[in-house]
Amino acid sequence: MTKNSPEHKIINVALVDDQQLVRQGIAGLLTLSDDINIIWQAEDGEQAQQKLDEQQPDVLLLDIRMPKLSGIELVKILRSQGNSLPILMLTTFDDSELFMQSLQAGANGFLLKDVSLEKLVNAVITLSHGGFVAEPVVMKQINKGFDISPVLDKLSEKEGQILKLMAGGFSNKEIAASIFLAEGTIKNHVSNILAKLNTRDRTRAVLIALNEGII
Repeated sequence: MTKNSPEHKIINVALVDDQQLVRQGIAGLLTLSDDINIIWQAEDGEQAQQKLDEQQPDVLLLDIRMPKLSGIELVKILRSQGNSLPILMLTTFDDSELFMQSLQAGANGFLLKDVSLEKLVNAVITLSHGGFVAEPVVMKQINKGFDISPVLDKLSEKEGQILKLMAGGFSNKEIAASIFLAEGTIKNHVSNILAKLNTRDRTRAVLIALNEGII
């Protein structure tokens, strides 16, 4: 399938990083892919906010540590506004705490900046299809630092679908709207998911699901 084929969907990507050389390097690599089109770049969270108001990408690549407005702070703002844009966090630090903060903010993925082009492109494609991506080296750190409980019971197909949406940072109300169920029903499903994963925390549920290969 070629780039100009009518069946080929180009993924519009925006890139935010305060280091110009790093930003241009990542953009240069991504333009080598027939699947991706860089629609704009920004050097910090505040500039990204302005550009997002003008043009929404299909996937946002976001540096975690930036001046003025950090990547995590920007994710929190977007999610508080009900913006469900898929967001991939990029960092030079294999820091499990940053990964946890990114998850809690509502990010859809986390990769180190020294990732290969193939892995980065696959991550962008995965996020554009509603998936979730986690850096294996960071997952190993989390598994060492946290007691990741095994799955106590098999999730139903519906629960698995809802857990994937939870991993995408969606609220119960947004999940309800996307799969045409009452918000109360979603709340009950989420409670069942947390019980089956032996946790009271949505972020920890996502971590367990990643660890168990559920998502």
